[in-house]
Amino acid sequence: MLPIGDENTSQRTFPIITCLILASNLIVFLMELEGGNIFLMKWSFIPPRFLANPLRDFPTIFTAMFMHSGWLHLLGNLLYLWIFGDNVEDRLGHAKFLLFYLLCGVIATFSQMFVDPITYIPNLGASGAIAGVLGAYIIMFPRSRVYVLMGRGVIPAPAILVIGFWIILQLISGLDTLFGSMQIGGVAYMAHIGGFVAGLIFTLILNPKQTKFDY
Repeated sequence: MLPIGDENTSQRTFPIITCLILASNLIVFLMELEGGNIFLMKWSFIPPRFLANPLRDFPTIFTAMFMHSGWLHLLGNLLYLWIFGDNVEDRLGHAKFLLFYLLCGVIATFSQMFVDPITYIPNLGASGAIAGVLGAYIIMFPRSRVYVLMGRGVIPAPAILVIGFWIILQLISGLDTLFGSMQIGGVAYMAHIGGFVAGLIFTLILNPKQTKFDY
C-alpha cells in the first residue's frame, strides 16, 4: 500500500513548516550530490564517532535528519511528510510542530544508536522524524481517509489501518534485524520505531487539551 494523499477538509492553516522542511531536505540532498562522500561522512550521524566526542559531533544529530541515501529514499520521505505533515502541523500549530518534528528525529537517532552503537555506517534520513508525524496522525486522525495505490487502482482506507500496517511492518522487520537473519545496516528500523513511539508520546505532551480523538 503506497499512500498518495489524504483528506484535508478540516485543515485551517497553510503548512509553512512542513513546506520549509520539505525544501530543506531537497536542498541538503542537492548539497550531498555536490559534496560527495566527504560531505556525507562529515554531516551524517555515526554512533562511535559521536560517542567518542559528543560535543564535536552534536550538530550531526540534526543535520543527519535532512540527508538521504538516494533519490528514492528522499522522494519516499517527502511524499509521506507532504501527506501527513500538514494535518499534524495544523492541529499542533507551527512552532509546536517544528519542535515536535525535531524531538522525534532526535529520539529516532538515539533509538537506532542504542541497538547498534558500534557501526560506522552513516545514519541519515528524515524517516525517524516522519515516523513521529505518523504517530501523531494516527492519534489525531485515526478515521481520516488516506488514498493508497494498490495495484493499478487507488482506494481510500482509514489512517489507523494504513499507518497501523506500516508500524507493524517496522516492528516485524526491526525484530528480525535484531534476532533474525537480516543484517544491521541499510534500513534503520529502530529509528522508525523510536520516532513513532516518540510521536505518540509527544503528541499528548505538547497538545493534551486541544488534541481531538476523531474516533
